[in-house]
Amino acid sequence: MSNVIIACDFSSAGQTYAFLEKFSGEKPFVKIGMELFFAEGPEIVREIKHRGHRIFLDLKLHDIPNTVKKAMSVLSRMDVDMVNLHAAGTKDMMRAAVEGLTRADGTRPVLLAVTQLTSTTKERMNADIMIPGEVADCVRHYAECAKEAGLDGVVCSPLEAEMVKEACGKEFVCVTPGIRFADSDKGDQARITTPAQAREKGSDYIVVGRPITAAEDPVAAYERCCQEFDGSPSKFFA
Repeated sequence: MSNVIIACDFSSAGQTYAFLEKFSGEKPFVKIGMELFFAEGPEIVREIKHRGHRIFLDLKLHDIPNTVKKAMSVLSRMDVDMVNLHAAGTKDMMRAAVEGLTRADGTRPVLLAVTQLTSTTKERMNADIMIPGEVADCVRHYAECAKEAGLDGVVCSPLEAEMVKEACGKEFVCVTPGIRFADSDKGDQARITTPAQAREKGSDYIVVGRPITAAEDPVAAYERCCQEFDGSPSKFFA
């Protein structure tokens, strides 16, 4: 079972199901983001889960603590495997999220804090968000806040995964988007690596969208990504 997460950034359920049906019985880990969730609602999550996929529900909550707590309580009933929020919402918000996400039996999905988006450069962070200093310093601080608040890990660039592990421990989960093959166009991403580089830098999971979903052969692109990230011969397809 691979920890390569496919970003299903489609605009409809039909497109999503048609894509997933290409995998001939395999059940890749998938990310459902805002575009698809807002288009189709919770039913798309239930159906994909029913089909046997692990799900990272990528809605990046960011609001006052009480609102996030209540929203997480709703998400906890959807049987997803991962959810996230923005670390910039403060430790109080993150603690409230943990409380809301935790079910009566003590279980909950993996909860991640988004540090800085992989499209954010130092210049944009300094000028637009008015956070001084280096992106890496901000990511490290947000990761430390997330750990203190009781979260399981962060979403960060693979370039920062090693630093996050050093600051927060090897068990602190790093989920890293911003993945491109060496021969791929980087698109709107700024802080990127290949799957193999992400593994070397300590990523636990990688999130891959267009290099797989827009490929001429998405199944072959997924298999290549799994091979590069897991560092082993093909074991996901016969």
